[in-house]
Amino acid sequence: MASFSLKADSVGAAASFFCMIHCLATPFLFVAQACSSTCCSGAPTWWRAVDVVFLVVSGLAVFRSMQTSSKNWVWRSLWVTWGVLAWSVLMEAFAPEFFFPAAKYTAATALIGLHVYNMKYCQCGAPQCEAHCG
Repeated sequence: MASFSLKADSVGAAASFFCMIHCLATPFLFVAQACSSTCCSGAPTWWRAVDVVFLVVSGLAVFRSMQTSSKNWVWRSLWVTWGVLAWSVLMEAFAPEFFFPAAKYTAATALIGLHVYNMKYCQCGAPQCEAHCG
């Protein structure tokens, strides 16, 4: 069970990291495209769909990490940060006037940190786990 849990945290941290890279790269890729052509300067639908893929993968990783974490505050924090990330991605896509970019990057960074913390300290019943997660 612990190895699968470690994989869920690894997948979650990796998905959050690649989501952040994807979000950071978007402006640069499409500014370059806009400079090289006169039409289609917005992000294509398939590129926007990658956001949803990252949300689904990270949501599944949070769900699995929740089931195996030794501390409630860790999995609750994972869900809260995932919710902020999901809200931010949805606002960017459907209501740009409510989009706050710092929320997206902060949530992705927090998810990475929480998954790594959960993987390192909250997967067992040993005293060192309790000292860090308690």
